[in-house]
Amino acid sequence: MKQYQSAIGGMHCAACSTRIEKVVGRLEGVSRCAVNLATNQARIDYDPDLVSVAKIEETISSLGFVAEGETGDNGLDQEKGVEEQLAEIKSRLVPTFIFAVLIMTISMGPMLGLSLPGFLSAETSPLGHTLVQFFLVLPVLYLGKNFYLSGIPALLRGIPNMDSLIAIGTGAAVLYSVWNLVEIMLGIDSVARAHDLYFESAAMLIALISLGKYLEMRSKVKTGEAIKTLMKLTPEKATVVGDNDEHREVDVDSLQVGDLIFIRPGERIPVDGVVVSGNSSVDESMLTGESLPVSRGRGDNLYGGTLNTTGTITFRADKVGSDTVLARIVRLVQDAQGSKAPIARLADRISLYFVPVVISFALLAGVSWYFFWGADFSFSLRIFIAVLVIACPCAMGLATPTSIMVGTGRGAQLGVLIKTGEVLERAQMVNTIVFDKTGTLTVGKPQVTDVVSCSNFDENRILALAAGAELSSEHPLATAIIAAGKERGCTPVKMEDFKALPGSGLRGRFVVDGKELTLLLGNRSLMEKENVQGITPELMKGCQTLSEQGKTVLYLAVDCKLAGIMAIADPLKKEAAQIVTRLKGLGLRVVMLTGDNEKTAQAVAVAAGISSVVAGVLPEGKADEIKKLQSEGNVVAMVGDGINDAPALALADVGIAMGSGIDVAMESADIVLMGGHLSGVTTAIGLSRATMKNIHQNLFWAFAYNVIGIPIAAGALVAFGGPALNPMLGGLAMAMSSVSVVTNALRLRLYEPDKYK
Repeated sequence: MKQYQSAIGGMHCAACSTRIEKVVGRLEGVSRCAVNLATNQARIDYDPDLVSVAKIEETISSLGFVAEGETGDNGLDQEKGVEEQLAEIKSRLVPTFIFAVLIMTISMGPMLGLSLPGFLSAETSPLGHTLVQFFLVLPVLYLGKNFYLSGIPALLRGIPNMDSLIAIGTGAAVLYSVWNLVEIMLGIDSVARAHDLYFESAAMLIALISLGKYLEMRSKVKTGEAIKTLMKLTPEKATVVGDNDEHREVDVDSLQVGDLIFIRPGERIPVDGVVVSGNSSVDESMLTGESLPVSRGRGDNLYGGTLNTTGTITFRADKVGSDTVLARIVRLVQDAQGSKAPIARLADRISLYFVPVVISFALLAGVSWYFFWGADFSFSLRIFIAVLVIACPCAMGLATPTSIMVGTGRGAQLGVLIKTGEVLERAQMVNTIVFDKTGTLTVGKPQVTDVVSCSNFDENRILALAAGAELSSEHPLATAIIAAGKERGCTPVKMEDFKALPGSGLRGRFVVDGKELTLLLGNRSLMEKENVQGITPELMKGCQTLSEQGKTVLYLAVDCKLAGIMAIADPLKKEAAQIVTRLKGLGLRVVMLTGDNEKTAQAVAVAAGISSVVAGVLPEGKADEIKKLQSEGNVVAMVGDGINDAPALALADVGIAMGSGIDVAMESADIVLMGGHLSGVTTAIGLSRATMKNIHQNLFWAFAYNVIGIPIAAGALVAFGGPALNPMLGGLAMAMSSVSVVTNALRLRLYEPDKYK
């Protein structure tokens, strides 16, 4: 299977996007067709052996739309195109309103007490009054010609859209008025005919609906601001260090893997790489959502788009172009914004039949008033036009995708990547959160937490001996001991005859004042086997307490006499307990799943405030535990590091991966927390709930607007002695309905995790 992505030109409402999905989706070889009205993008999965791209584009063209060719990550080019389109609409909008207001003044001015010259008066010069309006409406019809060029062909193809409603409504008003003009020219009841014109209604409808389209498009542009901001983070130029240490400025697009790049304070990192010299603080908030800069020095990773704040650094590029983390984030968010949530299916189904039903209902309403309720033709025509112009399939079509665009964009700003609209919807249904322990609830790096002297050696001397012994070891605990020694400024004692004792520890020899001493470092079993002296009951009681806290106890002996003990643990992340409390406050059950032993697992769980613990589970068994929770009726989110947790992440209803395992996480997880910070879990759940609430609001008002507005336009109030709806008010309401939906979606840009419950 391949995927074809293309911008689609000519779409004006949900009926357009749904029709493309239905027709193209039926082509042999097409497995999925998703068209997003908010982004004007189509994503089509197809089998190239069964259907060609040319056939897909030909099918789209036969429906009256334009497939503008396969698109990549040229979001900035698309943005430029939208801005040009906005400028074009705005340039037409001003003269449209000028002519529409002039027609309104001539037509309605006398009703408001305005005195008109005799040649414009319907009473004294009905022909002049009518001809001036006719010639003034022609520029309006020309400026609004797109409604007719799109709507009428769509109607003739049997797939009418919103433009068809406008074209029929305004076209009927103009044709009826032109007929009256002909009768005036023939001298048939001229004054009465001059008072029965709809040129001003047609002109003002086109002006108001054009204004609505402009406001809607401008609002839609804002829905994609988050992703556009990310795309603009990569600088255009970079300083490359040559063989002779010369510096030259090049285009970022020309950078190659292996290039040495020099970064000054205040400059953005152009591509991903590893620092080879220099130290600085780097603002990675665009990537992780964390506001505080982080220190970066030799051997540390740098990511394109992040901001160097203080020192100068030189780094070697290892990922450029579309391979950088920023480029991958942009693609993920673009895919999410172009996806559909299941909740959109109802609106799509209704939109497909909405326009034909509205046209039929408008005809029925107009005919009924004329033939059955005795209304005159003018009133019946007004009812027909009002029904057509108040109906708005756009509001329904925009209700879901605009909220998803803004929600996923806001998530990216907060360091939370949500891959699809379906995931965004599913996350709000989660009632059980399962956490992996190591690297998720804990830091993921063992650290020395306690050093106890049991001899005349002080704590620093114990660490110096242990660090010296571990310099030759590859055991994970060795890294913690060496790091603790460096932190305290201890110089490792040189060891000789180093020997690893698998399952127990290690042995070595060192020389002090010309005297050779034997060192043992390991567990209690090693001490007992070597008959180490000095292990008292009181000491064992203290070691037991450390073990109950989930810490690994190491014993250090010199010449078979206990010198000291060290406790090593993978410490709980500082925010873990607070996040667990917040998740419980959101009504979620929290479970910890780990391969560690029961004692260590319980110690970590107690510290984190988690009561449900499943310990001693191998990586391949974690998926089985997820399946077990799901069989109990739970909607489960799994939070892990994206590496050994990949099977469980894939099986969970929502897989949430910490950014520490970013490469695998982007493949196996539904949501990626770029900063590796646990607060991202509450952000993801809260954002999902806020977005779905926003979608429900949009759908409610979109449906309510049409359910209430269409009967009123059909004269429901008149039947009970109320007023008829002026078509111009109907057009204004239709224009504003789409704007209100998009504006409501834009509120998600203000989402703050700490303020949402």
